[in-house]
Amino acid sequence: MPMAIAVTDADLVLPSPDSRVPGAHVLSPPQKQEFSDALAETGELLERHGHLLVVYPASLPRAHLQRLHAVRALLETDRVALLPSRLPPLGIATLVRQLRQLSVCDFGPGVLGASARLLGHYIYCGALLPSGRTLDRLPLPLPDTEGPRSGTCAVLVGPSPQCVRPGEGELAGPQFATVLTHAGAGFADDWVTGTLAADWRVGALDPVPLPEESRHWWGTGRLVEFAAAIPEIAPLYQMVSSVRQELCHWCGLTMIGDRCVFCAAPARPAERRPRALTSTGRRALT
Repeated sequence: MPMAIAVTDADLVLPSPDSRVPGAHVLSPPQKQEFSDALAETGELLERHGHLLVVYPASLPRAHLQRLHAVRALLETDRVALLPSRLPPLGIATLVRQLRQLSVCDFGPGVLGASARLLGHYIYCGALLPSGRTLDRLPLPLPDTEGPRSGTCAVLVGPSPQCVRPGEGELAGPQFATVLTHAGAGFADDWVTGTLAADWRVGALDPVPLPEESRHWWGTGRLVEFAAAIPEIAPLYQMVSSVRQELCHWCGLTMIGDRCVFCAAPARPAERRPRALTSTGRRALT
């Protein structure tokens, strides 16, 4: 069975066009589930799948975050990775869908978990807002403090924050093939599905319901949120497999990046590293 991927909100689970892609488990907040049930649920997931990746927004309420850490601690396991993300809700949902796609590949849990940060750099996400007056309250800072503060504005929060007024500027878009996932409430989406989609040369449009958390994240109930991302599993696999892999010196999992997402051990300094691992787990000649 593929390793389990879990989220903290059902809105973070987007439909997949491929029936082979597994879903994600939704971990209930403390007010909706007894602690003993949460403990049993996580234990069962580990029993069935071996490892568990939990993706959650960095703005998750403290009580829910404490619940996640308490469950992990009481199970006395390093097979649960807690992966916070600073992306807006639709961006996180898009990232989770990519992780679900890659979970059926031959990546180990350490590589798949660490790939979340890598993939997040290639998701272009933002929103069309009726006013820029709420920009100062966003969980992420925008470098352009002289951007529009009244009237409709288009905001890009990742990978490079930007704010423009539609018709007076363009948002920097991806230079690779993407699908544009979008969701709106109380606001026309013509600019997103027309102008922005054309400027970014997206391959297709993917309309979905607006995550409930989006209204809180963006500070308004009227918006069109969007996220452009790589839809195909082949380029995602190539992107992750091209990164140097090595064994975590603490828990022994194969990992990428500067820290193991399961045990939090930092990568060894270059001069102390063993020979790199290939994507199949064999040591490469160096």
